Amino acid sequence: MEDPMVNGRRWVAAIVTAAVAGLGMAVPAAPASAGQLGNATTAAVPRFDHAVLIMMENRGYNSIIGSSHAPYLNSLAKQYALFTKSSALTHPSEPNYIALLSGSTQGVKDDSCPHTFAADNIAHQLAASGRSFVGYSESLPQAGYTGCEKGDYARKHSPWVNFGDIPASANQPYTSFPTDYGKLPTVAWVTPNLQHDMHDGSIQQGDAWLKKNIDGYLQWAKTHNSLLIITWDEDEDNGGNNSIPTIFAGAQVKSGQYAEKINHYTVLRTLEDAYGLAALGAAKKATAITDVWSGSAS
Repeated sequence: MEDPMVNGRRWVAAIVTAAVAGLGMAVPAAPASAGQLGNATTAAVPRFDHAVLIMMENRGYNSIIGSSHAPYLNSLAKQYALFTKSSALTHPSEPNYIALLSGSTQGVKDDSCPHTFAADNIAHQLAASGRSFVGYSESLPQAGYTGCEKGDYARKHSPWVNFGDIPASANQPYTSFPTDYGKLPTVAWVTPNLQHDMHDGSIQQGDAWLKKNIDGYLQWAKTHNSLLIITWDEDEDNGGNNSIPTIFAGAQVKSGQYAEKINHYTVLRTLEDAYGLAALGAAKKATAITDVWSGSAS
């Protein structure tokens, strides 16, 4: 016969779980037994110490993958996780940036500037959960700058500037990107300038910039439970299927080519799941990426 005290504890746990669920709060899962782990069919998104997201510009999948002009990116695609059916949401650039940050294009259909939105976004979610977010823009004139253009800086590629609940302190020039990577925020979004994001400059320029500026972080990330995501805003063909490269690299990433269909909402949902955040907007209908993780930091 079962121990009454064990049975009582189960009843209390059931009542607490039901009550918390009724309040709409997340209930942490109980530790799985060895048998449950062996029978698991899906894996959760790891909770990384740091994640760095980079959005490049206006190049389709076939323009990058296999190109001799992008040796560094192709080396990452071979070593880590390459998504072969990744696509952008729309044309032109700006709505894709806004969607990846907030789960919605917020009604934007062009590259107009300025905008101010009251909508929620992952930067605000992270702050509300006790974590942190910083957007680093190359050629940003100064921290907190809200102008639309200055030299090779374009606000349309730095979507966090548009949201009223993201403080000016989260809008930093790339020169503030720490060389001590342990001082990075939980999630950092890096926007190269118009010459280095492949918008005005060449594929070769963008590839060389990534190797020079980001590879140091990636080498560190592999042994510090951290992630690098490189994706693009859109392809260069307005009449095409908007196929873009997306690469996940760093700790706990299994090498391979992955053929599930993903887009910017999928990437947002994956980051939100990693940090236990509620899915925003269209990310609610997206499925987080769970098949690329090794389950242990290298």
